Amino acid sequence: MSRKRARAERLTEGLTVAVASVLSFVLLAGPAVVFGITVRHLVTDTGTTVFSRLSAPAIFLVLLALPLLLARVVFRSGRRKGRERLTAAVPAVLALLGSSVVPFVALCLIVVYAD
Repeated sequence: MSRKRARAERLTEGLTVAVASVLSFVLLAGPAVVFGITVRHLVTDTGTTVFSRLSAPAIFLVLLALPLLLARVVFRSGRRKGRERLTAAVPAVLALLGSSVVPFVALCLIVVYAD
């Protein structure tokens, strides 16, 4: 028998998913813009090697896509265990929030140590 979940429990899970999603996408927005501009300059500037024209966009793309892929894996794992969508989304969105810090920290390090 499946137990009936309380309204407060569903509301708490929903708010956790909403707040963590917004925070993680805010953390990813800054690096996405800055990395996008940097990639554009790297690709269009003269004097840049072919290796850096290809490797820099790939590295930046991986930094931004990794949190989303990790959250997807966690969500699918929760769904395979038979959890409801909202219950499976809570650990996934918290993983997304935690891994969104990595590109943000990378951006901060670039800003601090840039010439």
